[in-house]
Amino acid sequence: MVSELTVSPRFFVLEKGALRSRYDVDADTAEPVNCEEGADCPKCGYPIGMMRWLPPYRIELVLHGEELGDYLETQGDDLLVSERFAQAFREDGLTGLEGFHPVQVGRVRQKRRGPKLTNIPQYLAVTACFGRAAVDVARSRIRYDKPPTCEECRAAGVDSIHGFTLEPGTWQGEDIFRPRGMQGRLVVSERFARFVERHGFTNMRLTPTEELVRDPLALGPPGPKPGSA
Repeated sequence: MVSELTVSPRFFVLEKGALRSRYDVDADTAEPVNCEEGADCPKCGYPIGMMRWLPPYRIELVLHGEELGDYLETQGDDLLVSERFAQAFREDGLTGLEGFHPVQVGRVRQKRRGPKLTNIPQYLAVTACFGRAAVDVARSRIRYDKPPTCEECRAAGVDSIHGFTLEPGTWQGEDIFRPRGMQGRLVVSERFARFVERHGFTNMRLTPTEELVRDPLALGPPGPKPGSA
């Protein structure tokens, strides 16, 4: 009999590339910056999203590496993707991103000595949807400051993460989304991971959700739950 672990879909956390990498860059919104309030939980009213960026979409870049990649992060929940990424995303039929607003790139400051950068991609501003997939609290290794109380958003104070999983049956097939219980993280499907590898998109780091470790206070993983063997 095939186990549930074998047939369960795999998920990855999407982050920008590492600091001091070839594609290390800071993207800052440029004046005028217009924003509106982010999303709230429809059940308890807790804020689950950061401020949303509104037109005009203008940025300034500080390049610490050698060239600009296909994926950049800005303040808030907004993301920047290259035109070639956006085109492939649509052509391959992936889901979960919204917006695709053209962005005007102003000044590009290069921190490394070398020839002036001439190849500046066309970027588009996108946001990832809030998915129905929910963090499986019982099966994840998360140390909570304040455990979730709302069954809808499952928002909680998290001190450390030593791997997490999604509750079976809650994912609705999006290729990139923000899960309930961890709206501050971008989670992508296995199909998205293959898509990134196939096209060779840059400045994207994918970590299996069960291998993600974030422990800034060095608290270590949570101990066994009461009554467990």
